[in-house]
Amino acid sequence: MNRCWPALILAFVCLGCPYPNHRHDLRLRSVPEGPEGISQAFFQSMGVALEPGHRVELVDNGRIFDVIEEEVRAARSSIHILSYIWRPGDVSDRLIRAVREREPGVACRVLVDPLGSINFEPVSKELVAAGCETRLFRPIQGSIASLDLRRMLARTHRKLVVRDGEVGVTGGFGIWKSWEGNARNAEEWRDTNVRVWGPAVRGMQQAFAENWQEAGGDYLPPECFPPLAPEGEARAGFVGSTGETFLSDGRRMTLVAIAAAQRRLWIANSYFIPSDDISDMLILKAKQGVDVRVLAPGRHHDIAPVHAGQRASYARLLEGGVRIWEYELSMMHSKTILVDERLSVIGSTNMDPLSLDQVEEGSLVVEDAALAAALAASFERDLTHSREIHASGWRRRGLFRKLAEQLPRLIGRYL
Repeated sequence: MNRCWPALILAFVCLGCPYPNHRHDLRLRSVPEGPEGISQAFFQSMGVALEPGHRVELVDNGRIFDVIEEEVRAARSSIHILSYIWRPGDVSDRLIRAVREREPGVACRVLVDPLGSINFEPVSKELVAAGCETRLFRPIQGSIASLDLRRMLARTHRKLVVRDGEVGVTGGFGIWKSWEGNARNAEEWRDTNVRVWGPAVRGMQQAFAENWQEAGGDYLPPECFPPLAPEGEARAGFVGSTGETFLSDGRRMTLVAIAAAQRRLWIANSYFIPSDDISDMLILKAKQGVDVRVLAPGRHHDIAPVHAGQRASYARLLEGGVRIWEYELSMMHSKTILVDERLSVIGSTNMDPLSLDQVEEGSLVVEDAALAAALAASFERDLTHSREIHASGWRRRGLFRKLAEQLPRLIGRYL
């Protein structure tokens, strides 16, 4: 499988670079005000209302594995795990041990993407021995043989854990060593996740079921979708996105969230290559007086050509009043949007054409002041470990750097 990586990275760069406007771009200037208005905006755009009755918890960095293990051990009927990355190692061994020691009779289903889950076969054998059913989403061998790069890139990038159909976890995590620790150095990635109790878990379970069916799994039994009583005061909805040529739900979700901002719009995104419609809206919000900030990976980016494509978007945004920081401690892998004082988006959805147009994604949208405050505090801490990019200094960067940043755009135009 490693032999396909050069072609995949090239295709990723081509699909992930900025591209010109087309008539299918969605241009939103605002959404109806108030919690009900925002809920209606999400419902009318993608069929997902922000329902009341949720309890939510922000989960940063390596604590995600404590949370997953806790949910596996707490399961009474089922545990479902979907991950783009699950690779052998200490983290994998820890979760396999929890699965092995779960309560008797708890159904276990694990779905991974074969592109991200390198060398998953020994992991699968241990999970099967522990009584789990495991499946691969869209095996890539046929795509390689046919040189069908678009199908090869049509992966599931969702990250989901659903326990008993009652508790859900999502975010940017992968089951591998990069997500251990607390982002203290280059080996420990910075990431953001969320745990939720309440009606939105039903949508997370549905997203798992949808990918599970395509991987050859049976329909989940009815008890995997129990009636869910209110758990708290937060309003929430889960947006599962499937690749679309023009307007996926992930793209609609991103644009609606941006349009909703009136005072604050803080974005953390690991693969930040905004299309023209997204860039236009960010600049529009900045001109309207909204505090627009973008936090992206810095020198520890895991895919150098994508980092170059990210930086190619800076000049126009900076000139338009958008403030940009690059995280300096490690790879910044979070995918979050913070709007004003109450609205948060946390999940797997990156802000690049590959994520918004090609792959299966999922994010939790939450209307809750406490979660927004926690996410804001986390964002502000990250800025203390980041370097702000200023328009004046950015204009003075060298010619070689400018040319390198344009390479992804040129490859995408002519291939």
